[in-house]
Amino acid sequence: MTKVTYLKSAVLPQDFPKADRPEIAISGRSNAGKSSFLNTLAGSKVAKVSQAPGKTRLLNFFDFGAHYRFVDMPGYGYASRSRSEIEEWTKMIEDYLEVRDNLIGVVLLMDCRRVWEEDEEMLVRFCEARGLRMLVVLTKGDKVHKKEQAKLVQKIHRQTGLPVYLTSSEKNWGLEEVEEHIFRQWVVETKKGLS
Repeated sequence: MTKVTYLKSAVLPQDFPKADRPEIAISGRSNAGKSSFLNTLAGSKVAKVSQAPGKTRLLNFFDFGAHYRFVDMPGYGYASRSRSEIEEWTKMIEDYLEVRDNLIGVVLLMDCRRVWEEDEEMLVRFCEARGLRMLVVLTKGDKVHKKEQAKLVQKIHRQTGLPVYLTSSEKNWGLEEVEEHIFRQWVVETKKGLS
């Protein structure tokens, strides 16, 4: 099990940790299960799981072993927040995605029972414009019937053209494949390009 360590939380670029390793941003709706995803990968509670969606208000940095770093971003779709608060968070996220030179990809988490919407499409377009790798992690896969699981993956893959993984943090399956993809195809390839 790779050791995952909480490093720090930040809002402004000058407060971000030193850009000394590749970073992967974790994005998704407020109730997509980002904290559970991180905790299951870590094998411990490194990220707080809130009962009220939309509680993450900062960029939270987690070192994943010695090789790379996850950055947990505030969830979108938080209807209970004020307009000014949403605008502040949006600017923080866009600033991070635009200025962080060591950011190599974005993992989009999505409850597998939801449909692909404009918010997800906007993030894909943003990542394409920035030249960032991307993959989709469908969470809460244990909540749908086994017969439906492969169809859900195929549907999102057809819509996006992106790699898609179905996972369950509760049952602890599918996450190893996601981590393997990130490490082999993103981190190792980035390091090869730098050498």
